[in-house]
Amino acid sequence: MLADQAHDTNQILQLIEQQSATPVIPSKKNCRKPRKWDKETYKERHLIECFFNKVKHYRRLATRFDKLASSFRAF
Repeated sequence: MLADQAHDTNQILQLIEQQSATPVIPSKKNCRKPRKWDKETYKERHLIECFFNKVKHYRRLATRFDKLASSFRAF
C-alpha cells in the first residue's frame, strides 16, 4: 500500500496490516519513533501520481460531448 505521509496514522496502518498488505508510508517528520519503509517502492508512487495528472489534464479528450460533427472537427 503506497501512501503519502498524511496517511501515517496508527489506525490506517493497523487497517492495512489487517488486510495482509505491506504499508509503504514514510513517517511524519515529528514522529518520535520513525518506521522503516522501502524508499525504492515509494518512488513508484511518483509514476502513479504523474499518470493521474495526465489523465486529469487530457480529460477533455476522454469526455467529449460534441453533438455536431462540425464542432467535433473544430476541436
